[in-house]
Amino acid sequence: MNSERPLPVHVSTFVIGAGFAGLAMAIRLDEAGERNFLVAERGDDVGGTWRDNTYPGAACDVPSQLYSYSFALNPTWSRSFSPQPEIQAYIRRVADDSGVLDRFRFGIDVEHATWDEERQVWQVRTSAGDLTADVVVTAAGALSEPKLPEIDGIGSFAGEVFHSARWDHDADLSGKRVAVIGTGASAIQIVPEIARTVEHLDVYQRTAPWVMPRHDRAYTGVEKLAFKHLPGLQRLYRTAIYWGRECFVPAFVINPKIALPAKKAAQANITRHISDPELRRKVTPNFEIGCKRILISNTWYPALAQDNVDLVTDRIARVTPTGIVTEDGTERDVDVLVVATGFHTTDLPVAHHITGREGHTLADQWAETGVSAYKGATVSGFPNLFFLVGPNTGLGHSSMVFMIESQVAYVLDALRTMRERDLVTVEPKRGEQDAWNADLQRRMERTVWHRGGCSSWYLDEHGRNVTLWPRTTFAFRRLTRVFDATAYHLVADNETLRDGRTDTPDELQELNA
Repeated sequence: MNSERPLPVHVSTFVIGAGFAGLAMAIRLDEAGERNFLVAERGDDVGGTWRDNTYPGAACDVPSQLYSYSFALNPTWSRSFSPQPEIQAYIRRVADDSGVLDRFRFGIDVEHATWDEERQVWQVRTSAGDLTADVVVTAAGALSEPKLPEIDGIGSFAGEVFHSARWDHDADLSGKRVAVIGTGASAIQIVPEIARTVEHLDVYQRTAPWVMPRHDRAYTGVEKLAFKHLPGLQRLYRTAIYWGRECFVPAFVINPKIALPAKKAAQANITRHISDPELRRKVTPNFEIGCKRILISNTWYPALAQDNVDLVTDRIARVTPTGIVTEDGTERDVDVLVVATGFHTTDLPVAHHITGREGHTLADQWAETGVSAYKGATVSGFPNLFFLVGPNTGLGHSSMVFMIESQVAYVLDALRTMRERDLVTVEPKRGEQDAWNADLQRRMERTVWHRGGCSSWYLDEHGRNVTLWPRTTFAFRRLTRVFDATAYHLVADNETLRDGRTDTPDELQELNA
């Protein structure tokens, strides 16, 4: 799909990634008349994480009506929580209907982007050739790079081994001895599906998750007809779900005790499905609910209670060619090893491939300062670089599509401001960025993610939560509704720079103060 077409020499906006965020950016750019853009995607289709995660049982844990673009509601969802194939089909349909795919290139790796201070453009190197861009928008996503565990001997395993996000559909698990490492969001969907067909399944758990009942159901024909012919009704339904989800926020960011009803529901979920006292003990978390990602499932606990499934809580010491040895010395034979250990979220891989104004990569800068951005969108020292799903924009309760659309609007207003004021570059002031992140971390101190008694993938190596947004989503939307030029260093008129003149309009002098 468009992978063999030559790259343009220059584009106004270069977008990295064609998942939910990259596609939204492309559609909104086109609608705003900013049509000189290119989207580069290393995969063979749109969809991002929903294209890549095709493991058995893959589904969304955000209600379908909320997990879709506000500008492209889907009246044909089959269930209240959508399965992966349906989400991917929805994204593909939106892309087809949008008329923007002619500016997408698939099967292309973005190898590096370097800021050219003299020309005031980004020099972009890809596997299909080089180009320049005035603006780079990275929509690579936080769940795009699988994280493999560092276990002694895992490379020596003689059987089949693969990550949940790179599922090997040619691997036949029927009658096999299978091990799943991890008990996160992917694992609790995979285990119940494969437990039905494998001979034996060992599930290796480091930390027990809180698992709520999944209130999932199929939509009736009447509901689908109503959503199709009465879009206002569907939008009202979506709004009700949105506000219901926002009610979770106080329990996360103010007082964990507010989540007591949810905690009791999760405990009842254990009691309902597991009768063995020892297994109940193993699956009961020892931290506050919400400290780690809350999972939803009606099949996780029944699967663990099956006779052919063992939950192993002893730490893994090493992997041998034929099995796994835990620290108590027990060796369990394994034919197939499934790694469900999550993604690189606090050490975004794309940061290693972006070099800023001062000649160092974003990863180098973050190694010194910690992962941070201004409004999760821009970084000092990297002019005309925008993030979608950047640092501290993740959610533990609602739809990331809402956050994506908020950030897309912010980027669009920045581009509009640049065009109307003849700006060549915009770059957040270091003081503004530092103040923004200091406020975030101050707010984090009282949240369940810091006070809940757990360690999680939300936290970086220094214990800072650089992943989640510690406020309501409507607060984030309000803060990103308009591009706040006063928080940025602004440089006007490229011709002025080429002439060697240093004077700027009075307005810009004031804004840059």
